[in-house]
Amino acid sequence: MNQIYEKRLWGGQNFDFYSGEGSHNPEIINPFLEAVTKFLKSFKQPLTVCDLGCGDFNIGQYLVRHAKKYIAADIVEKLINRNKTLFKAHNLEFLCLDIAKDQLPKADCVILRQVLQHLSNTEIQDITKKLSDYKYLILTEHIPWGDFTPNKDIISGQGNRTKKNSGVNLSEEPFNLKVKEEKHLCEYILDDNKGRIVTTLYKMF
Repeated sequence: MNQIYEKRLWGGQNFDFYSGEGSHNPEIINPFLEAVTKFLKSFKQPLTVCDLGCGDFNIGQYLVRHAKKYIAADIVEKLINRNKTLFKAHNLEFLCLDIAKDQLPKADCVILRQVLQHLSNTEIQDITKKLSDYKYLILTEHIPWGDFTPNKDIISGQGNRTKKNSGVNLSEEPFNLKVKEEKHLCEYILDDNKGRIVTTLYKMF
């Protein structure tokens, strides 16, 4: 992941750190922010939120005010140090974590936004095992349009499974995530049959 930012593999030549169009295109991020903000504001007592793979925090910065505490984690240490400098709030904490290997922070709700799509099945399985510790999961994934074979394995990196006509589906093999409820929050259809960016809310057991 360090190399992705250092070599600007996701674009953003004029940025010190840039987490890609999916974190900066208003047509993609505005429906996500609207849906997640509505969900967070629906609680009388604000939730503690854990944002795993927070990236350059161009999205998370707008959600902090709706949380009791907002914990933002990423594997890239220089990025986390930069975020600590740029974003300040009494209820905001940044952590440098490998979310597949490290113990995850305690929270009510976890956000995984276009993170799993870049990881191998082994790493996703390691993360999935920890998700039952949360009450809610907000998951965003880039998936192909139409029928596809879920969860084809890849090597972790900048790409995703769409070139293999695949995408992450945690309810399918080999992950088999069990949830109480599932709700579609929003989606964005990419041009030129490049697939969809879909956000789903899961209520966990």
